[in-house]
Amino acid sequence: MRNIKAIALLVLALLVGLAAAVYATGWVSRQGGVASNKVVVAVVDIELGSRVNGQMLTTVDWPSGSVPPGSFTDVQALQDRVVKVGVLRGEALMEGKLAPVGTQGGLSAVIAAGKRAMTVRVNEVVGVAGFALPGNYVDVVVNAQQDKVKGEESVQISKTVLEHVLVLAVAQEAGRDDTKPKVVSAVTLELSLEDSEKLDLARSVGTLSLVLRNQIDKEKVATAGITKSQLFGDKAIVPVSVVAPAPAKPRVPVARAMARPAMECVEVIQSASRALSCF
Repeated sequence: MRNIKAIALLVLALLVGLAAAVYATGWVSRQGGVASNKVVVAVVDIELGSRVNGQMLTTVDWPSGSVPPGSFTDVQALQDRVVKVGVLRGEALMEGKLAPVGTQGGLSAVIAAGKRAMTVRVNEVVGVAGFALPGNYVDVVVNAQQDKVKGEESVQISKTVLEHVLVLAVAQEAGRDDTKPKVVSAVTLELSLEDSEKLDLARSVGTLSLVLRNQIDKEKVATAGITKSQLFGDKAIVPVSVVAPAPAKPRVPVARAMARPAMECVEVIQSASRALSCF
């Protein structure tokens, strides 16, 4: 009886093992039948503005159903192309990450179409303590003396002149992967031609400050600026009219009747004669 149970268990184990082997064989054959294409990927981290060469790239098998749009299958097709964004190792290179054909390497390849790059001098305070890094967005505030209007005195004003400006580079570095603050003496901004003129005028008439903003916040807020009197809450002094007191009427002297003093009389008797003396 025991032998029969042992034999049954052995047969059952053989059947389970055979079924697993058949399933594994079928799974492997199905995987081998998945269609794949060659896709060019980076073998090293490539910084934006860099010129691509064959040593930076290789091809790997990529499932046909998930090939990235705009990808390449030939390494030679990417020779001397310039990347306008940073590419990580193992990441597929696509046309959208590359500058147009014939673009030279450097910062000029990173500037968007219709934009300009302009550099402004900053210090630790103006540069937001070094947190204005490439890839971040800032607002530009100018502090200057406002022109006289209609004979009024010029007033000092601070006003936001540019909003949501992309920082292309700090000093000579344009890499956007570093998050460590860097205190530098110059920051390069990406601007439209009109905004470039505003910034050039602003830095000539006053002092500039950069205001760091949220990267996904694109809302623009129009402000009228603020003056020193508004900052400290000074109110205009309204002259108070002074009413002159009415002239006092001349006092009319009142004649007072002179009261006669009361007279005292004394009766004087002398030698059987009487006399009345009053005084």
